[in-house]
Amino acid sequence: MFSKTSDPTSAPVPRPTAPGSNSARSVLGADLKITGEITSTGSVEILGEIDGNITANGLIIGQEGRVKGSINAHTVEVKGKLDGKVACESFTLRASSAVKADITTAGIVIESGAVIEGRFLKAKA
Repeated sequence: MFSKTSDPTSAPVPRPTAPGSNSARSVLGADLKITGEITSTGSVEILGEIDGNITANGLIIGQEGRVKGSINAHTVEVKGKLDGKVACESFTLRASSAVKADITTAGIVIESGAVIEGRFLKAKA
């Protein structure tokens, strides 16, 4: 008697994400150059150039990405270039990374080939 037919032209309704959840992800494209402060409750992937401070739950600096400034995040992964100061729980340097920074973190991963100049400090418990 009742039947449900799907309409192939209707798009699924996106579910809102809860503030602070990891499902929110912002990608800043390779053609962007931003000067200023970036704040996000989700994660941010940087493929362009940022000159300023970044606060986020997670941060990924892509292979062509460049960041100059202070970073405060739960997790940080660097594939590109970073110059500044970092405070995080988990810090990962990929083989393609070049970093000049003082890093305060609880955990570190450094791949062979990564270039680092600076200091590592243990996060206060």
